[in-house]
Amino acid sequence: MEKKGSATVGGTGFVSMLQVAFIVLKLCKAINWKWVWVLAPLWMSALFTVGILLVVLVIYFIRNWRE
Repeated sequence: MEKKGSATVGGTGFVSMLQVAFIVLKLCKAINWKWVWVLAPLWMSALFTVGILLVVLVIYFIRNWRE
């Protein structure tokens, strides 16, 4: 019986590494930022994703409204 190879999808991205770096720097007191800015990569990427989704939905509804 042959075993098929498996592919790894995803991994640690730039935003995740940046988030970890900011948290480590904050906890080591190397930076004196508010937590909202330390966690900025997390909420900014979420806002970006929601924004793209909204644009796609608006385009979808405009195209279907014309028909």
